[in-house]
Amino acid sequence: MQSKPETKTRPEADLQTVREKAVELLARREHTRLELTRKLRQRELPSHLIETALDELASENLLSEARYAEALVASRIDRGFGPLRILSEAQDAGADEGRIRLAMEAAQADWLELAREAQRKRFGRPPKDFNERVKQSRFLASRGFSAETVRSLLGDMYD
Repeated sequence: MQSKPETKTRPEADLQTVREKAVELLARREHTRLELTRKLRQRELPSHLIETALDELASENLLSEARYAEALVASRIDRGFGPLRILSEAQDAGADEGRIRLAMEAAQADWLELAREAQRKRFGRPPKDFNERVKQSRFLASRGFSAETVRSLLGDMYD
């Protein structure tokens, strides 16, 4: 005779538990509301408590979309990523595009210089022929630099 498989049930969490878990996640790095919601749901915490806890944290400015935008932009610029990649990552995280654009303006990044540095780190020299130029262009595009920036740095592919 087969026995019924045991199912694990999570004891009902209270608001304080949800809040503490959210604060623990925020202590590691800034998050968007959407990211926190996803992470807390993965921990099988009740949705209604998640929303309440996040509302409280936002009202106390512990959860801040503006701070998230600033932290993301600074971090990605430091890692040599371009504006298109930063916007894409922010969008995936559920961040407000307007806030991200404002944070990028405030950072006053020189995108051409960042692209130059990324190209120099990866390849060490300018492309010597068409095939190298294509390879370097693809790399810079994957890092989130615009076609205009890549063209300014590497020149026109057909000259």
